[in-house]
This record gives sequence, C-alpha cells and structure tokens, in this order.
Amino acid sequence: MLKACLNGARLPDEHHALPVTPDEVAADVVAARSAGAAMVHVHVKDAAGRDTFDADAVTATLDAVRAASPDTPVGITTGAWAAPAVEDRLTAIASWSVLPAFASVNWHEDGAESVAQALLQRGVEVEAGLWTEASLHAWLESPLRDRCIRVLLELPDEPDEARSLDLANSMLATLENAGNATPVLLHGEDRSAWVVLRHAKRLGLDTRIGLEDTLTLPDGTPAADNADLIRAALGL
Repeated sequence: MLKACLNGARLPDEHHALPVTPDEVAADVVAARSAGAAMVHVHVKDAAGRDTFDADAVTATLDAVRAASPDTPVGITTGAWAAPAVEDRLTAIASWSVLPAFASVNWHEDGAESVAQALLQRGVEVEAGLWTEASLHAWLESPLRDRCIRVLLELPDEPDEARSLDLANSMLATLENAGNATPVLLHGEDRSAWVVLRHAKRLGLDTRIGLEDTLTLPDGTPAADNADLIRAALGL
C-alpha cells in the first residue's frame, strides 16, 4: 500500500504545488489517486498555510475531499506543534463535526494516549506515529497498542543511508520480537525519504510519499507535484 502525504507541516512558500486550501487539497487527492495512491494523509491548514485543528477548517477540507473523491480514505494529523497543550488538542477533537477516517498520533508527544483515546471514542481510527526507539517502546507498553490500525515508523532526515537502514531494521526487529501484529508503514523524511521507501518496498511493507516527506524525485531533481512523487515511487 502506498499512501500519499500531501503537505505536512510545510508552509506554502516551500513548494509551488503544496496544497493548502480545501479546493487545492481536494484536487491533489484526485491527482494522487489517479497516480496510484491508495489513501491520503493531510494536514489541515489555516488561511496562512499553518497546521490547524480548527473544526471549521477540518470540515471544509474533509467535505471538499469527499465531494471530489468519495471513495478515498482520508487521514489527518494531530501533531502537537499545531496545539502544544494537550487540553487544546482534546477540545479540538471533541469539536469536530466532520471526522476523518483515521488520524496519526505521535507517541513521543505529551498526551499521546489521551489524544488517541479521544479519537477512538469518536470513532476515528488511530495510526501510531513512532519516530524514536523510546516512542516505540512506549507504544508497545500502551494499553491502546492493539486498538491502532497501523504503526507508522517515521525515520528522520538523515544523510547517511546506512544509519537510516540500521535504525529501520532495529525498530522493525523490536516490533517483531514483541510479537507485533499491527500493520507497519515505513517511511523516511527529506534525505532519507527515498532510501527508506526503497527499503520498505524490498521488505514488502506499506510506505508513503508526498511533498510532506520530500520535495525531490529519486534522482534529486525537483518534483512537479504529489502525483509526480507517487508515480516515481510506484516506478521504482
């Protein structure tokens, strides 16, 4: 399975094709699906292009996507950078009148279990974002572990290919040794994006690509848009 991660926490001036408005996101979802993506992950944006959990913004974005591509599973972020206080994230989730199919919860962030529980109580499926070995162990010890639909092993921006692959293999071994049965999606970021994506494909794991993770194609040239990245990933 290849997921399209359309925009991330990036700001509009980082790439000319970064989708920000509901209409832009919806059009990009259609293009991503046409290029071969199975599902999409979106960061809902405010008028300035910053991540937001505002209920009206969430509704506008999800309604636009579903009108344009009704059969596409859509997930959003709950990253703490958009609302550092746990209480603000919980209040936001409770205020949503239109819900995503799933949402990612970064297990290294304060209040991760509370955020995950709030999503589950509202019927939103949870992806566990595991960025570090410490967060991986915390998730393995969590009572919510078996209620997550997917583990996202998110490898950091790393120029050394061997170090990226060593970290990926170490985290995968930890999951295997713990008897993990939850599907794993493995991906990198910026300089590790294509290295880790290739590794995921070699291992038969789900993965993702999009302007959130990298602005360049495997050969280092700038990507035209998200569909360009998806076609490149599927063509590897």
